[in-house]
Amino acid sequence: MADRVTVIGWDGSPLTEAARSALGAATLVAGAAHHLALPEVPPSAERIRLGSVALAARRIAGHRGTAVVLADGDPGFFGVVRTLRAPEFGLEVEVVPGVSSVAAAFARAGMPWDDAQVVVAHPRTLRRAVNVCRAHAKVAVLTSPGAGPAELGLLLAGVHRTFVICEELGTEREQVSVVTSDNAPDHTWRDPNVVIVIGGPASAAEDGGWIAGRDPGAGPRGWVQPDEAYSDGTALGEGETELLRAAQLARLGPRVGDLVWDIGCGSGAFAVEAARAGAAVIAVDRDPAACARTDGAARRYGVQLQVVHGSAPHVLEDLPEPDVVRVGGGGAAVVSAVADRRPQRIVAHAATRDAAELVGRDLTEHGYRVECALLQSVELDTRAWRETERNVAFLLSGVLSDRPVIR
Repeated sequence: MADRVTVIGWDGSPLTEAARSALGAATLVAGAAHHLALPEVPPSAERIRLGSVALAARRIAGHRGTAVVLADGDPGFFGVVRTLRAPEFGLEVEVVPGVSSVAAAFARAGMPWDDAQVVVAHPRTLRRAVNVCRAHAKVAVLTSPGAGPAELGLLLAGVHRTFVICEELGTEREQVSVVTSDNAPDHTWRDPNVVIVIGGPASAAEDGGWIAGRDPGAGPRGWVQPDEAYSDGTALGEGETELLRAAQLARLGPRVGDLVWDIGCGSGAFAVEAARAGAAVIAVDRDPAACARTDGAARRYGVQLQVVHGSAPHVLEDLPEPDVVRVGGGGAAVVSAVADRRPQRIVAHAATRDAAELVGRDLTEHGYRVECALLQSVELDTRAWRETERNVAFLLSGVLSDRPVIR
């Protein structure tokens, strides 16, 4: 086993005294080609071209001597340290960090980044990274081949964002470009690169806030808000009452990285509350006034969402694949079209038992496990304890049990 493993983060600047000392004593050095070409690497040291970190860790674990692993930026931030510290390798790791590529990218852009989300995009996680870019005003994307600025721009079709693209940070070929998301696919970008994705109002308080990333306490407390918070002088639809919305949110469980469809968005109440949970949301309605109300509610609560005017199911054909869907209007025909897209969860409501049975049967035929509950809410005047309003609805939910959860 290696006597000692030192991980050195390199950001293109001259190595620190601690890094030079560790390299000078190394009998094995692992890193990318540009790391192994550094003049400080001892000529006599065994060299490992770093591809799979796990394979390199096995070789380091079997090495008798002093090992150094070179990595770009801060190796403890989405870097090699996590793999090297895995229990199966039994390595004792010391870290000499460099400036992370995310910190360097924001420094080049002259922007603060305590209010930014940070995601890693590779072909397997690209869709979820894009959903975070849809949902948040400031996101740093650590890209990879096949999941770079061009692919981000293509998947953000219909959503305007500004890209600050930082290529080959810390090298002589470093370049920073500012383009709109729709123009990013028109260029060829050099790897490695970091993309800062900006759109919508700033999410941090003027004093910088108190927590990195999106403030989970921003906005009013509670999963759902009272009906009057969204009424805007117009009565909410039968599927938008406060307790029904709470039950729908609980069944769907929208979260960061998800894409939610809200079909028949009405006042925008559910769409806004799903967006407040951190999910990306596409709100759909055939009524232009409903689209305008939803857009206004999103601005009022400071959340990002996309509003699409059109009639379901036809308007759904060109939308990106959803994770969870609320069907607020359109009945069984729309539920069937949604189920064809295979989201993990679907919720719908019905006013009668016959309509509920029709929706439930369709979901079952599509392979969903179906649950139905009859929800009744009674509003009381607490001064006289008299009933003032009663709402009754069948809540249906379908869970696609054979679809793996995307992490």
